[in-house]
Amino acid sequence: MTRYALRLASLAAALGLWQVLTAADVDLWLRFSQFPTVTDVAHAFAGRVAGPDYWTDLTDSLTRILTGFLLAAVLGVAAGVLVARSRLAEDLLGPVLEVVRPVPAIALVPVAILLFPSNEQGIVFITCTAAFFPVLVSTRHAVRALSPVWEEAVRTMGGGRGRILASVVLPGALPGIFGGLSVGIGVSWICVISAEMISGQYGVGYRTWQDYTVVDYPGVFVGMVTIGVLGWLTSTAVELLGRRLTRWLPRTSYVPAPRSPRRARGTAAPAPARPATGPEVTHDQLV
Repeated sequence: MTRYALRLASLAAALGLWQVLTAADVDLWLRFSQFPTVTDVAHAFAGRVAGPDYWTDLTDSLTRILTGFLLAAVLGVAAGVLVARSRLAEDLLGPVLEVVRPVPAIALVPVAILLFPSNEQGIVFITCTAAFFPVLVSTRHAVRALSPVWEEAVRTMGGGRGRILASVVLPGALPGIFGGLSVGIGVSWICVISAEMISGQYGVGYRTWQDYTVVDYPGVFVGMVTIGVLGWLTSTAVELLGRRLTRWLPRTSYVPAPRSPRRARGTAAPAPARPATGPEVTHDQLV
């Protein structure tokens, strides 16, 4: 409860600082007088929620994100395992993937417009591409980091490639895979919003850009807050799913050691207590 209270307090402090700086029109180096206040954004948010357009934009953006992210998850895991396990696949696919990977997904908007017959398919393509490479790289590194002893143990017991993949590769790489998925979902939100601003017709990003063009800054901040909350919720869902599927892993948590009481100067330290291990057994009894 203390941790949750601290998190709420930090959020409340940030909002309070925002309200004070904007209400007082503070202009030192940053021009907070140009910002809307928290109350202005709250009023705009309440007006948006009461209308149907907000929920339509929310549904469209979530549909694009989930479709593109699920495709990226399947393709990224499959490609990562294939490249990490096969030298032929690494030689054939590795150079192409490494050349395309540094290209920003938002730079693929003209390619999506030329390739796909509708803007909706192009936005899903950009979202999928944005999440694909973090999942691919994380899966590849996780598979390569697996100990070969586990694979040899399965082979010794008569297991084939399918058994090794199901019993060693995928379970062993699961923490790394979900690390890539957690990064990929955040990158997907960045790119889907940018794609909606450029070539979309509906969605949170499209509505945010429209508010900017008509100089509705409270509406712009409503879109920013919506994007932040949606990104946080989806990322948290991915992390919770990852914890659920990796419950078999040992969990470690930092527990500070208790502080020993101060001893008086000149007194000897107490001898450490011997652990209770049951009755002692002599060497003759063991023999």
